[in-house]
This record gives sequence, structure tokens and C-alpha cells, in this order.
Amino acid sequence: MAMTTPTDAGTRQPGAPDDVAARAAEGMLGPNPFIGLRTQDVFTAAGQVGVQALRQPALMFGEDGVLARMLSLAWSGVAPATLAGADKRFADPAWRDNPLYRLSLQGYLAWRNALADLVDRSALDDRSKERAQFVTSLVTDALAPTNTLAGNPAALRRMLESGGASLVCGLSNALSDTLTNQCMPAQVDKRAFEVGRNLATSPGAVVFSNEVLELIQYTPATADVHARPHLIVPPQINKFYVFDLCEGKSIVEYLVRSEFQVFTVSWRNPTAAQRDWDLDTYVAALIEAIDAVREITGSADVNLHGACSGAMTIAALLGHLASRGESAVHSATLMVAVLDNTVDSQIGLFATPPTISAAKQGSAARGVLEGSEMGRVFAWMRPNDLVWNYWVNNYLMGNAPPAFDVLYWNSDTTRLPARLHAQLLDIFTQNLFSRPRELSILGTPVDLSEVTCDKYVVAGVTDHITPWKGVFNTARAFGGKTEFVLSSSGHIQSLINPPGNRRAKFFVNPELCADPDAWLAGAQSVPDSWWSHWREWLAERSGDKQSAPASLGSERHPAGVAAPGRYVTEA
Repeated sequence: MAMTTPTDAGTRQPGAPDDVAARAAEGMLGPNPFIGLRTQDVFTAAGQVGVQALRQPALMFGEDGVLARMLSLAWSGVAPATLAGADKRFADPAWRDNPLYRLSLQGYLAWRNALADLVDRSALDDRSKERAQFVTSLVTDALAPTNTLAGNPAALRRMLESGGASLVCGLSNALSDTLTNQCMPAQVDKRAFEVGRNLATSPGAVVFSNEVLELIQYTPATADVHARPHLIVPPQINKFYVFDLCEGKSIVEYLVRSEFQVFTVSWRNPTAAQRDWDLDTYVAALIEAIDAVREITGSADVNLHGACSGAMTIAALLGHLASRGESAVHSATLMVAVLDNTVDSQIGLFATPPTISAAKQGSAARGVLEGSEMGRVFAWMRPNDLVWNYWVNNYLMGNAPPAFDVLYWNSDTTRLPARLHAQLLDIFTQNLFSRPRELSILGTPVDLSEVTCDKYVVAGVTDHITPWKGVFNTARAFGGKTEFVLSSSGHIQSLINPPGNRRAKFFVNPELCADPDAWLAGAQSVPDSWWSHWREWLAERSGDKQSAPASLGSERHPAGVAAPGRYVTEA
């Protein structure tokens, strides 16, 4: 399938619905969370709403009969036609211009808002209210008129214009998803992509491997390179090539063209046989990779870069090295990573002791946590973007799911070993990184305040997975000098943010004060991507320039299989 020119939203197949892909990219969970969403927790929250309605029925309608009044206005045709605000589900002009659709919209919004108001004014505690609001939104989102053929004017027009062909295609898509995708609407046309063909195509070779990882060295693109090498550490729950997507959106490509020597880790996809791998296992393997990079380049130390759980692994490594007084890492970049979990996030909404215990028991029984299973569960954390968005596109409109590289990567999940999964849950729930010397790595206690190498920490304003204030707290947890940068995007868009996007901007403020709101109030807004700012920061910490190596690897670590290696393709 032919590929279009990359855009700020992603690489797409010609004719694929841009809004479907863009909404999914904003709502996607990226490197998947580690806590499940149990059906019984959803029903418990729903039961709490029911109890409140029975105990205080006046809340449902309010003293003024708000719901009755709004429904009356809707039936009379005099209710305002702009109640949906910026909700893209109701962007079609028919929702404003057609009386029947306008009536349907106003009635839907009236009872949806009344239900939300019931929860908001109930006697539930704040956390229970958050869970209840989530559950009521599941119901109201599912019952939106746009999810039905008769209630979706765009789908009806498509059916008429196609002579019914769209319905046939929609039924075919639904049958395919029933047979191959466990009844969930497919989020991406996987036929459009292949790792090594149009994803992860930066030239290079595997120069070291062990049981846990492959180390890839990339071919220099310039005559001269900075002496100090750069090593990328990806999340363990997704494949490494989020850092090497298509041309123009690849961090690897950007760094190589910026005269840096670039290496990346490609984690092995564990099976039940590796159930006992934990953070010690990954940090030890990463130390071996760093030693190989240093030997190949002749550099005394390296610059590390990681995102999400990859950044967590870097933090564990840095704490271990600081405890031992070793300095193999010169600087580190941590992208969209929360080590301090005091800030509420959507991931932690149902992080109750029973849920945590059930999550541990589930992975222990199987030996691994399946990334694909987590992806399906957490699609329901943002159903409008990750379920009903595709329901409409694939089934009602009869379109194929979009061919979108970021979504393909997001669906190309790996597994987590059971012991690492349990350890990460403990780190998350007990906030171990923020408690000096409470976490032990390879027999040494970790205290992030002892980590004094330079750090560059990136967060996203609209990130719902790693809230930016939590990432801000992460930046302040370290010793030494830390540069905190706030991108204007969400979780994945902050990471994949190449220069040239006219809508992009980021915020910088050298004063890392205690209050994140005060930091933002004093920050400077800079147009374009943070990548350019980062490149300048890296250049100052990458040493003098020298001639690029004529070949990859070394006598001790010769170049082997070509990039992207073997581990990335293992099922």
C-alpha cells in the first residue's frame, strides 16, 4: 500500500479518515498501563450511583426540574443548538439544521448532563465520584445517537450514496473483527505496515545481544559525529520503534542527522519462561549494553534517553550507579515519565488494593502480562476515541480502519514478565522512587536526589497517562541540574513531535520551583517542536566532533544482523 507524506498526525493511507486517526492518537494509551479494569469495579461504581439516586431522588431532577425543563425545551424546538460544544461526534451540520436530529441531540445532552450532575451533587467522596463519573460516561457514550445508523446523519448519507455498499462493507468489517479481534473494532489497517519495510528503517546493525536485549548501532549520516554516544531505552511494554517510525518522524533519524552517534535497545518479548525477570534483570542487561557502547565508541560514558517505563528503568539504573559512585552516564533524557505518583491520573482511577492484588495474581498465573489484553481493556478507559470512534468508522460508515503508523506501533504490544509487573505495581502504589532508599536495585538502595548528572525531562500538557504535574515532580526528585520542558501535546504526540509542525509549541523555565503552576506562569512559550531545543541541549553534552566511524561495531562487538534486528519481530 502506498504511503502518503507524513503529517503531524501520522502517516496514513490515502483516503483514510483523518479525524478517526487523529482522535485515536490523542486518546491512545501508548505504552500500556499495568493495572486492569475489573468488571466488578465498574458495577460497584454503577451501584453507588443507583444507591444515590434512590436515597436522594431529588438530585436527579433538581429542585427546578432541570432535566424536565431541558427536555421540554428540546421538544419545543427552542433549546440552544450549540449544547454539544466541541464534541466532534456532532460536527455534522444536520445536528444543527435538521429539526429531528437537533431534537435528538438536545434530548441526549439533557439526560446525559442530568446524570453527571446527579453524581457531582451526590454524597459520595471525591474518589468515588470520579469512578462514578467514569462509569456513567461509559453508559452515556455507548448510548449516543451517533452510534446507531438511524441516529448518524453521515452514515445514512453514505448508505444512500453508496447504494447500500457501505452497509455491506460495515458488516464485513464487523464479522472480521468478531473472528480476529475479539469483537473489538480494529484500530488500524495492519496490512499497510511491516517492521523493517516502512517502519524502523533507519540503517544500522545489531552489535551486541544478550538474553534480554539486542543493541542496535545506527549508521552515521554525517562525515563528523560527536564523540559521546547516545543510547535510547524504550518501554518494555511496547516495541522500540516508536523512536524510529517513518522518515520525518523518527527520533533516531533526527539524532543521526544531527551528528550524534546513536544506539538503541530492542527488548526481547518475554514468555512465561521469563516470568522471573524483574527490574534487576533489565538494569543488569542495560549495564551490559552501556559497556558495549562504551567499548565500541571509546567513550568513557554515554547519554541515555528513554520514555515511560524505559525512563523508569533509566532512573533505576541512575540510582544504582549513584549508590555505587559510578559515572557511566553523562546525561539522561526522561520523556513522559512519572516516577512520583502523588498526582492523580486516569491510570490510577481504579487502582484499589483489590484491583492491584487481582492484577498481580493474573500475571503470576500466566507468567506474563499480555500487552494486547491490556490494550483491549484500556480502550474502554477512553471509549469515544478508542471504541465508538472505530465503531462508527468501520461499521456504520463501512470504511477500513486507518493506516496509521503510530496506531500500528501501539497495537504491536509485547508482554511483561510477571515479577516485573508485580514490582512495577509496588513502585506505582507505594511511590517507591519518591521514598529515598526504599527501592533496591541490584543490591543497592536508590535515592534519586543522589543522581547528579544533567537531566532533560519532557512532559505533555494534555497527557492523560503521565500528567505533566506528575512529570514535573519527577524532574524535581533528582539532584543536580534538570531541564524541564512542557510540550503542548498529549502522551504520544509529545514524544513524536518533529520540527515543522506549525501548531506545536513548548514551554521552558530554568527556575524549577516547587509549584508547577507557578513554574508554568513564569515559563516562556516557544513555537515549534521541543526537539530542536533538545538537540542544542544534547550538543553541549556530547563532546567534541570527530570523524564518523567507517564501519559499525568493533572487533569485540562486530556488526551482526541488520537493523531492526530479530527481537523486534518475535511474537
